[in-house]
This record gives sequence, structure tokens and C-alpha cells, in this order.
Amino acid sequence: MNKRLRLWMFGLTLLTCSAAAQAKSPNFILIFTDDQGYQDLGCYGSPDIKTPRIDQMAKEGMRFTSFYAQTVCGPSRGALMTGSYPIRFARQADPDSEHPELHSKEITIAEVLKKQGYRTAAFGKWDLAGHRQVGYKESLLPKYQGFDTFFGTPSSNDRSVNLLRGTRVVEKKADMSTLTARYTDEALAFIEEHHAAPFFVYLAHSMPHTKLAASEKFKGKSQGGLYGDVIEELDYHVGRLLDKVKQLGLDENTYVIFTSDNGPWLVRKAHGGHAQPLRSGKTTCWEGGMRVPCIIRAPGKVPAETITDAITATIDLFPTFARLAGAEVPADRVIDGVDISAIMHGQQDSLKRPYYYYQHDCLRGVRSGKWKLMLPHTEPVLGSIATKWRGHVNPADSKRLTSAQLYNLETDLSETTDLAAQHPEVVAELMTLAKWAQTDIGDHNHFGTNARTFGAKRRTLSQDWKFKAPAPKKRKQKAN
Repeated sequence: MNKRLRLWMFGLTLLTCSAAAQAKSPNFILIFTDDQGYQDLGCYGSPDIKTPRIDQMAKEGMRFTSFYAQTVCGPSRGALMTGSYPIRFARQADPDSEHPELHSKEITIAEVLKKQGYRTAAFGKWDLAGHRQVGYKESLLPKYQGFDTFFGTPSSNDRSVNLLRGTRVVEKKADMSTLTARYTDEALAFIEEHHAAPFFVYLAHSMPHTKLAASEKFKGKSQGGLYGDVIEELDYHVGRLLDKVKQLGLDENTYVIFTSDNGPWLVRKAHGGHAQPLRSGKTTCWEGGMRVPCIIRAPGKVPAETITDAITATIDLFPTFARLAGAEVPADRVIDGVDISAIMHGQQDSLKRPYYYYQHDCLRGVRSGKWKLMLPHTEPVLGSIATKWRGHVNPADSKRLTSAQLYNLETDLSETTDLAAQHPEVVAELMTLAKWAQTDIGDHNHFGTNARTFGAKRRTLSQDWKFKAPAPKKRKQKAN
């Protein structure tokens, strides 16, 4: 073979490799924190928590200001994985639990991507196989929900954390101050090993859910107290991930998403985070409970230094990832999320879609454009899951609503002024949307027309719950 021919073949090989690289499906790294409030990042207005790496990520990408999750951990993770409202997707057992066990026949983001040749990994908190550190259902762990690799914990770190690799417990009562670093280390190792193929990394941190814990390197360093220490440590490890992506030459083909599962747990006070200027926090359907920070970065794909107020949500990531990966969303079930790739890529600046606020099985509100309607509470006072959480928020934010309340989120982000009397036509329009949701998705007294069970028992709160007054306490008789 002469020299000219060898050079020509070498050049052709380079061109082929370049074309293959350009055609490679994009990678996804989804960083999902626990109970982090809307204001708990520098780029969202925190006055005392420093997050330089995440702030830089926002400068290099897109920051979302109307991005929604769900009210608490389990429903939020189920919604993320399935692209569906929590009352829509099927539960394996204990259907009315506030932390659902995701049915094995539900199709997750990971399963859709895996069929496209993706390597998939979950690190951190799962919480969809039972809300407990022991006695969870092994058959519902990430290994059986589309993930090739899992290192993390089955549920929340309320008291302790047991760590699993795959389905095997490898450490009991792990040191919580090491979790943020260890989860990140595992994610970095996975990316290093599998970056030649498209990959999906779901990094679901245990922090800043209480019990809070920060490593010695960060403990006592933040002006925001221990909560600030925890967030600043998360920020540092987000930076490590971004550095690894750049080092491996994956920057322009990797979407990195940073968001939270719900608003701050305000009952924890100094350990509970912040949602200003939004109203209330975790467990509620006021904005502070469900509107969360979200940043998406992908140089060359997502325009830098952009902010969008489009109504978007964690349920949108399922169809969006599928679209970007060239996959189809399941056609045999209703998916509530919408493809937001045009928003992410700066090709569209708004979405004409309603968003529904669910507090477990209770439809609490609906948003369309700038208007948000909070619905009157009609579920039973006793026995309701929603009632169970009333002690977690300010009494003013947990009281039962006896009539619909209307808020203009464009001018009243803190939801202080009810405009229902001034705009009855808007109330009627949003009430029509709410009635559709009650019928199709479901509500406490109606199982949705297109809600799923896959044969598992499912009930509605008003129909099947049996309420009994507590038996009177017997007085102890005094001894003679």
C-alpha cells in the first residue's frame, strides 16, 4: 500500500470517527437533591449559601424559574421515573401510602434509555421499593427498574442509612457525612468506565434531607449554618462531575440537570432550607412546596446565560430524554409529561399547558399561564393522607380551603392576594381544567379514567376508608 493511499484511508477513518461521535446519542446526568428549597442556591438568591460551581453551571446553561416537582419524596421520585402524576402511576402494594412502591410494570426513564443502548446507573436514594431501611421489596430496587448499576440506600436518612450495591447490603448505619462524596465517587467511576457508550446517571443525593451531615472539610464553613455546609458540599461535588465530563471530552454531548424533589422541610427550621419569595414548603401545594430550582447545561445545545419561566416539571424529563435519545415513549399508557427539548434548546420560550398540583391523592390546584387556582378541600377531615401532613407547615398554609382561591403568579409570586372575586371568568376556565384532571387523572373520591393499576388493588380516600372515632380512654380507678 503506497503512502498516499494510507494517508487517504487514515483521513477517511478520522472522518468516520468524527461523524460517529457527532451521531452518538447524548449522555444524561440527572442530579436530584432531597428537600432543597427554591432559594437554596446563589443563582436563586440565597443570601448566605455559596454555590459557585452550580452558579457557573447556570451561566453556562439555562436556569428554570417555573419548574415543578411533587410535595414529598416518594411521589416525586415516582413521577420523575414514569413521567406521570403520582395518582396516575401504579403502585405495587399499599396503594394509599404517602410514599408509593412503584409497580414493576411501570416503565421508567432508565428502561426506555436502556433499549436504546444506554448504560444506566442510579446512585443515592431510591425510595420506590418501600419507605424504610429494612423490609423494603428487593424486587422493586433499581436493578429491576432499568438500572444496570445501583449504589445507594433504599430510602430516606431519617435516622440511619444502610448502603446497597445492587441488591446486597454492603454497609449498615453508614456515616452520613460521607454520603455526598461517596455517591459522587461512584458516579465518577461509572462515567469513566462507560463513557464510550451513551450513559444515563441518576444521582439522587440523600442531602439536604434531615438528618443533616457534612464532612469535616465543609462542616462549620458556611454562613448558612449546617444546612449551608451541606449545600456547599453538594456544590463542590457537582463541580467534580462537570470537571470529569469536560476532561473526558463529553461536554458538548452531555446534558447535566440539577434539580430537587420538593421544597424545603420548614418544620426542621434551621435545618430545613428556604423557598423565598415563594409561599410555604414541603408537603404543600403552595409554590414553595413544589416549585424547585432547576438548571440544565449542555454547551452547544443549551444556550448559555439563559433563563426561562416556561411551566416545566420533573414529569417532562421522561419524554424529553426519550426524544433526545431517539426513543419512543410508551404508547400503551398516558404520560403526563411533555417534551421540553425546544425550551431547553432556546427554540421556544413558553408552553401552553396546564400543570396540576397534587397533594398525594388530592387535587389541590391548577396553573395555566400566570394564573393559579387553589381548589376547596373536599376530602374527609379524618383519615386523609393530606391531613396527616398538616403539622409540617405553618398553620395558615395548612388550613382547609372552603372556596377556590385565584392567584396571579406573575405579579404575586408569594400568593398573598386572592383574586377569585375579581376574575370569575378565569376561575371558571381553570375549574374546567381541574374537572378534567379529576376525571382523567383522579382525585381523592375518584379513580382516574386513565390511571393505572396493572391489577393491583387501588382505592380512593373517600370511598373505601373506614373512619372510627377513637375509643374513650378508661380512667384508672384509685385504690382504696
